[in-house]
Amino acid sequence: MKFSTVLGLAALAHSASAHYIWHSLVTGSIESTAPIRQPINNSPVTDITSSDARCNVSPSPATATVSVAAGSTVGFRLDNTLYHQGPAAIYLGKAPGTAASWDGSGANWFKIAEWGATFNPFGFTDFNLSYLETTIPAATPSGEYLLRIEQTGLHVAGAPQFYISCAQISITGGGSGSPSKVSIPGYVSASDPGLTVNIYDPVPTAYKVCNVVALTKVVLTVGCQVPGPAVWRG
Repeated sequence: MKFSTVLGLAALAHSASAHYIWHSLVTGSIESTAPIRQPINNSPVTDITSSDARCNVSPSPATATVSVAAGSTVGFRLDNTLYHQGPAAIYLGKAPGTAASWDGSGANWFKIAEWGATFNPFGFTDFNLSYLETTIPAATPSGEYLLRIEQTGLHVAGAPQFYISCAQISITGGGSGSPSKVSIPGYVSASDPGLTVNIYDPVPTAYKVCNVVALTKVVLTVGCQVPGPAVWRG
């Protein structure tokens, strides 16, 4: 049996016990579950074209909106480790009013961080981590936002699993940046090659330059990018 096939079977067997939740937000020296819209369980979102793609399936309301200075570091803590190979990203969504009252609809979202893959050997840079952090771009306008994290498990080819949470934040001391914005859902396609790729057979040799053609063994030497828009850094 091919080694790649063994890896694929192992991933399937482990999938039931390897689900996880982004359950707390870290801002400076403070870690809290209060600003997180808590998912009701650790099952992934599987329909990226539904409104569940915004902040998960019927999450519990957050109990706080926390202040975060533009240019400072924020992070999400997991209740497990990232057992499923796949990319991750963090988005900001500008609330039309308060973050607490916004459902995430509209073209208000932009990506501020992403985690892709490395090669020789192939693997995703977030694999086995339990914490991901990034910097709020200094040019981000002040106001209330949803800070959204997603990690995409690609362990079942053609059936990606999305692990998503949102935190309510108020950005202070911001700038006058104007990032291009997207809607969620709508920011990625279910047929995006970066989501449908088989990461076991053949093993990809790139995951950053996307040529949208049939995913064959030859094409996978070209590869696919982290799904979604480009990262805005201000």
